[in-house]
Amino acid sequence: MREIRLHDTLSGELRPLETREPGKVGIYACGPTVYARVHVGNARPYVVFALLKRFLEHEGYEVTLVENVTDVNDKIYAAAREAGVPSQELAAEMTRAYERDTAALDLGRPDHEPRAVDTIGPIVDLIQALIDGGHAYAAGGDVYFDVSSFDGYGKLSNRPRDQIEQGEGDDAAALKRSGEDFALWKAHKEGEDTAWPAPWGEGRPGWHIECSAMAEQLLGTDFEIHGGGSDLVFPHHENEIAQTEAARGEPLARIWMHNGMVRMGDEKMAKSVGNIRLLHGAIDEHGRDALVMYFVGGHYRQPIAFSAEALTEAGRAVERVRELCRRLDPEGIDPEGLDGYVKRFFDALADDFNTAAARAVLFEWVTEANRRLDAGEQLGVGRLEEMLHAFGLENLLTGRDGDVADPEAERLLEERQAARAARDFERADTIRDELAALGWQVRDGAEGAQLVRTT
Repeated sequence: MREIRLHDTLSGELRPLETREPGKVGIYACGPTVYARVHVGNARPYVVFALLKRFLEHEGYEVTLVENVTDVNDKIYAAAREAGVPSQELAAEMTRAYERDTAALDLGRPDHEPRAVDTIGPIVDLIQALIDGGHAYAAGGDVYFDVSSFDGYGKLSNRPRDQIEQGEGDDAAALKRSGEDFALWKAHKEGEDTAWPAPWGEGRPGWHIECSAMAEQLLGTDFEIHGGGSDLVFPHHENEIAQTEAARGEPLARIWMHNGMVRMGDEKMAKSVGNIRLLHGAIDEHGRDALVMYFVGGHYRQPIAFSAEALTEAGRAVERVRELCRRLDPEGIDPEGLDGYVKRFFDALADDFNTAAARAVLFEWVTEANRRLDAGEQLGVGRLEEMLHAFGLENLLTGRDGDVADPEAERLLEERQAARAARDFERADTIRDELAALGWQVRDGAEGAQLVRTT
């Protein structure tokens, strides 16, 4: 195994991956709050950690990837009231949409996708442990974490205590011992249509305690990697650290790994800002392969700019690889002298998961292979498949002769193309799902849409 180093936000350093159990890695990555369709920014951590899992498995690790769904949250209550539907109905609908939209990325599902509503028991138990240990207190049916009881508070975000703002609003200010304390449990309020019983009163969990409980339930404590967007460093991950360490006396995770934001214009892509590009629309317009290639083109810790031009460039890169794959002979000899590129590719991933550097090496391989093909050599695939699999682009090797689509699939493909031309991406999304049910996946590229058999 290579030595794998990842940037740890807690220490601010590159740290070697050290496992709790030999050969096993647990990853918990914070997933979406399901009150609306997910956008391209939401998809970045999904792609980063799906590909990190692939790389670690390539290196011989047994990986368990957990990505939660937050389906109890203030934003869900607000969106449901505006839509005039029950909050859990909206959450269930948006969870299904999230699963469809991320399935279209074709990177596999996480091993576990826990939901807050299914974890109420462990959440209540964790809160009770904090109360029993003197780290939390009940007030007016709410329960708050006493920040002053935890000496290490602020060590992840490096925020001075006098600059802490939890962002919970002022409605609970009178109940808190200190403004820096944060909610573990919120008493049932008028207008909220769901609540659960608890020793300190009927209500529902706060956001931060949900993830601490879900992570511990599936991975235990002191697991290898906790991930998410850099916007979660404070207060979400700071509070997770405090809760778990105060209750259990040991760290929740060994490495805290944060991806940079997707930016549109001068700001991060966010529903609250209103500058979003929905994931399913981006896939329908530019193609899944281009979107994945776009994501691997940036180092995960850095922000990346979203634009039609960036996706078009990524699509051209995809076509360059696909064209090479068409030229390779399935019966040809493995290219000699190219293993050095492969080593550099995976070495780049071992060095803080630098997909941008690895992508550059991949295209060096492509350039050299094309040069040899132009010189008359008959080349096989060799270890190109390993590199493409690590990027979730192994499908570029398949379908040179492809299966012939049936008339119904071809009709649906034409209808989808017409919907996309009319910019009716919702209809195009529905047709994509119908094709998937028939066993076909749509691959969008510079030469148009193609159907690839999946079953």
